[in-house]
Amino acid sequence: MDRKRAAQFDQEVLDLYDDYAHGRLSRRDYIKQLGAFAVGGITVESLLASLAPNYAWAEQVKADDSRIKTERVTYNSPKGAGKMQGLLAYPSKGKKFPAVLVIHENRGLNPYIEDVARRLATEGFLALAPDALTPLGGYPGNDDEGRVLQRKRDKEKMAEDFVAAAKWLETNKRSTGKVGVVGFCFGGGMVYELALRIPDVIDAGVPYYGRQPDVAEVPKIKAPLQIHNASLDKRIMAGAPALEQALKKNNIPFEAFVYKNANHGFHNDTTPRYDEDSAKLAWKRTIAFFKKQLANQS
Repeated sequence: MDRKRAAQFDQEVLDLYDDYAHGRLSRRDYIKQLGAFAVGGITVESLLASLAPNYAWAEQVKADDSRIKTERVTYNSPKGAGKMQGLLAYPSKGKKFPAVLVIHENRGLNPYIEDVARRLATEGFLALAPDALTPLGGYPGNDDEGRVLQRKRDKEKMAEDFVAAAKWLETNKRSTGKVGVVGFCFGGGMVYELALRIPDVIDAGVPYYGRQPDVAEVPKIKAPLQIHNASLDKRIMAGAPALEQALKKNNIPFEAFVYKNANHGFHNDTTPRYDEDSAKLAWKRTIAFFKKQLANQS
């Protein structure tokens, strides 16, 4: 199946998918409301299929790419799940690299996020993508089940799992000690959370359409931020002005980009919400930002 573009759908259909993907709409209600758009030979089943992620589209860097090495790792998370697992990716040549923690969406470590880690490795970074679903058996192979499982995790322990991951990267034998963090959706919100919790560990943060923190907490942030949001993402855009004002007030370096006519999830290249131009530009900016902040490359 070819990936359809967002412009081929009524915006309300994409908004319904967003509500479903974030647990604000049950699958039953999601299907029921999609029925209103099943017209002119289009069935609810075909709508469901065209909106669902296809992970074959996300493989930009193959697992056996000669430029990188990958391995499954286990790290300790004493305040979280105890033991956590994730994918570690790094350049095949060299000994030490600036590190980037990659935080997935609200459904566990799926193939798209694994590919993001490999993309970072091709750019010269040591990238760790943990799976928050580790204590529940790991990513189950599809996003619907992954979302259900992630909602079962204790939020505080899950946050501590990512704190532990950042600290693990900081002292890893392949790390220069510089640690950045990038996250998407749930992971975007976790970028802010880590910048608040461990400001002496996080050296740069890149949240993609993440839920903003309480502005009263913003003074705790030390790391420069590069924020990526979508103009059609009403929920996240509603909180953007207050956060930016707080960052300015507290002299915290940041860049904030809003991608016109893009939807929440525009970087995820497995669904119709993917916006190729916006995603490529945002990623180019992300890599340049991390190279500047973590590797002192302009």
